[in-house]
Amino acid sequence: MSKPIKALLYGAVIVVTALCALFLGRYPIPFSEIIKVLTNPAEMEKTTRIILFTVRLPRIVAALFVGAALAGSGAVYQTVFKNPMVSPSVLGASSGAAFGAALGLLLGFGPYMVQLMSFLSGLAAVFMALGVSAMGKQMNKVLLLVLAGMLVSTFFTALISLVKFLADPQNTLPAITYWLMGSLADSDLKRGLFIGGTVILSGIILYLLRWRISLLSLSDEEVRSMGVDPASIRLVVVIAATLMTSAAVSISGVIGWVGLVVPHMVRLRGANRFSSLLVGTLFGGGVYLLLIDTLCRVITPVEFPLGILTSLIGAPFFAFFLLRRRK
Repeated sequence: MSKPIKALLYGAVIVVTALCALFLGRYPIPFSEIIKVLTNPAEMEKTTRIILFTVRLPRIVAALFVGAALAGSGAVYQTVFKNPMVSPSVLGASSGAAFGAALGLLLGFGPYMVQLMSFLSGLAAVFMALGVSAMGKQMNKVLLLVLAGMLVSTFFTALISLVKFLADPQNTLPAITYWLMGSLADSDLKRGLFIGGTVILSGIILYLLRWRISLLSLSDEEVRSMGVDPASIRLVVVIAATLMTSAAVSISGVIGWVGLVVPHMVRLRGANRFSSLLVGTLFGGGVYLLLIDTLCRVITPVEFPLGILTSLIGAPFFAFFLLRRRK
């Protein structure tokens, strides 16, 4: 299938999924309102307009970009670390961003300040992991990065526990706990544009470096023999993927399994080259998370936490993948 046809197919799937998500929910919207949206939005009822364009549309935008960020960064990390079991949390970005948000909630900051603290804390966690890994001169660089990421992730997880221990159990602690379970209920257009700009910028950088990233699946000696410095490429790629992960976690909370499950789904469709894998995971991750978020809104009277549902779906799929690989 040619690239233009693939692009049209991806776009059509996103449009159809977004339209379904726009009109599905606990507030019923008749088919006549759908016609008004497509023909003359000014004639819609005020309540319907608020629900569609103030509540649901920003949430759809956020779900598309958060899913793309988590899935795309997962594919990148799996390639860089030569391990299909790696997820975006491998270098501590998720736990660092979660700590920043928890600390912001503990201090009583507003939603935008909490998002900023989460984003910066996620970046700080990864730079800490990079700093720790730089101390080892003779060890395998990939292995050292993974070990440093585990160390930093454990450290920030302990800090999250400390923040929860200090939080007011009546008000602040429930807010922190709910945020850590993952949700897009508080999304607005500004947050959606923030994550969208980060994903687009990082995605362009990664796509421009796609053939160099593909070389990282080889040994460092083989990469150097082709005139590419693996350490420099690895650093740029990790920073770009971390930007996406931190931005996603800062507005959605901790949502697991997306960065692990979606790349394997795309590989099952035959995307073996990194360029195809990257594009497939960016689009597929957005659609996947939008579908999951729509389910969270409609399956129960009270909204289901997004992180719980992604785990309930992701764990059985991962078991299926392991059994398939075994066969």
